[in-house]
Amino acid sequence: MSDKLATILQAARDHAEQVILPNVDAWNTAKTWPRDASDKAGAAGLAGLYAPEGFGGQGLPLSEGIQVYEQLGLGDGAYAFALSMHNICTFAGCGYGTDAFKEKWARDLTSGRKLANFALTEPQSGSDPMNMYSRATINDDGTWTISGAKAWVSLATEADIYFTVVKTSDATGHKDMAMIAIPADTPGLSFGPLYYTPSYNFLPLAEMYMDKVVVSEDNIILPIGQGLQGSLMAIDIARVSIASGCCGLMQAALDTALSYSKNRKMFGGKNLDLDGIQWMLGEVATDLEVSKLLYRKAAESLGTPEGPLMAAHAKRFVPDAAVKAANTCTQVLGGMGLLQPYGLDRLSRLAQMLRIVDGTTEISRVVIGRALQKRAATLPDLPVPKGFGETG
Repeated sequence: MSDKLATILQAARDHAEQVILPNVDAWNTAKTWPRDASDKAGAAGLAGLYAPEGFGGQGLPLSEGIQVYEQLGLGDGAYAFALSMHNICTFAGCGYGTDAFKEKWARDLTSGRKLANFALTEPQSGSDPMNMYSRATINDDGTWTISGAKAWVSLATEADIYFTVVKTSDATGHKDMAMIAIPADTPGLSFGPLYYTPSYNFLPLAEMYMDKVVVSEDNIILPIGQGLQGSLMAIDIARVSIASGCCGLMQAALDTALSYSKNRKMFGGKNLDLDGIQWMLGEVATDLEVSKLLYRKAAESLGTPEGPLMAAHAKRFVPDAAVKAANTCTQVLGGMGLLQPYGLDRLSRLAQMLRIVDGTTEISRVVIGRALQKRAATLPDLPVPKGFGETG
């Protein structure tokens, strides 16, 4: 591990321990994004992980920067998720945006002074981005006029700019898709009521509406024809980032169970001395180690032909393991595990949320299943029994 990465990971861990954990319950009660906290994250170098140093970023490769969310996940998985999406947008803007966009936005995004988020999903389409109704019309002066709606937009009403995927014609398919960044103060951009999410109410999530929104061509991030491909790459990064954050969540749940069971007296001894408790937590510990290896391998594969499949493996396995870990650790505490001060109820709900966002674990299974079909086609046939009278 490089000194630079070690420094960034320590900064992320400090942020989790000193900023997130002491305040997350108050954030949820207030139902407000903690802008002062994300400002501190930006000051600690956590808002421009993959962006070039020339724009104020850290210049880390994806394989290294994604490890930050494991540390942030020790504090809260929803907070880690929001910062991961901001970093993906910052990476896209600094890497693929126009020179004019970079000049105006890059340093504000890498510093965390301004926040960005990604808008792809639509209310009617869910995990099917091909079923997209948002439309952009290109005007004579080069500006784009956009109308449509997006769903499950995180940092809704809070982000300063939204990286939005749109179609530019009524043709079927994805060859007309593009990505354009829409500033939050653009006339015609609005949001629906915030979704009610009990365990992460501080993270604003809502539908986003675009009513003849006019955006400069300077804000084109991915031109026509590259919108879907770039979005899928962003989703792969997000899926691995979620797996990373889940590892922090699992560690937090395991540490809570260990801290409690080492002192809980029952049946003439301590809970942690019981074989049953050791076996339960031992499974969590093994799943955690496997999850770390898997998400880091997936992070190394991003940008290669194996990247989408490895991201699917990570998103399929790790959030499921996090749900199991949170439930197991709650069980170890018994009734006390249901009480808010121990935090396990929050972790259980967060783990379930992380199974769903940026592609459910079932969607990951579809990706894996298709890869298996392709592999099967390359293998020699084995004899299959035929039924009576069957000739085909």
